[in-house]
Amino acid sequence: MKSEKVRLEIIDLRNSDTQTAAYVLLLGETGGKRRIPVIIGIFEAQSIAMQLENMKPARPLTHDLFKNFSKAFEITLEEVIIDKLEEGVFHSKLICVKDDERMEVDARTSDAIALAVRFRCPIFTYEHILASIGFVMEEGEAAGQDVMEPAEEKKTVSDKDLTKADTEELKELLKRAIDDEAYERASKIRDELNKRKKPR
Repeated sequence: MKSEKVRLEIIDLRNSDTQTAAYVLLLGETGGKRRIPVIIGIFEAQSIAMQLENMKPARPLTHDLFKNFSKAFEITLEEVIIDKLEEGVFHSKLICVKDDERMEVDARTSDAIALAVRFRCPIFTYEHILASIGFVMEEGEAAGQDVMEPAEEKKTVSDKDLTKADTEELKELLKRAIDDEAYERASKIRDELNKRKKPR
């Protein structure tokens, strides 16, 4: 049984700190503080960015073609739902409508969001997904804002050492990662914390 839906909005799109030719798409709950980082490819990032900036390519991109095709056959994209998280990978569904008939179509999350911004339709996830993977950004930690910290306090633990850190250390590392806007690292730390909550 699915939990209640939570609406999301695009907060930021930036280069990945850990993967080449990849980007981090930061989604946040509408009217809330929780955030979800989604790793996407360069093509999808370009497609989303161009639409957000209202830039028109000389020829239609793949996502533009999909929208034009749907429009020609009177298919409307009603909403996008990020409905699963498996092994660190988000899965999404396109909720489409034609002649009052609703259809669900599986899609990569990056493609689904690229289409959502074109159709101007809402993006949702489920509360249980947001509760398990989302992290909180406090007021004053808006994207792009530098957070100053004394250099001597910025000790780091490599990803391989996360399993060796105790729970309190992980919570502190998670806070620092969020403060530094290192969303991928924050996601890995949150995964490690979630593993420890599961019964063994």
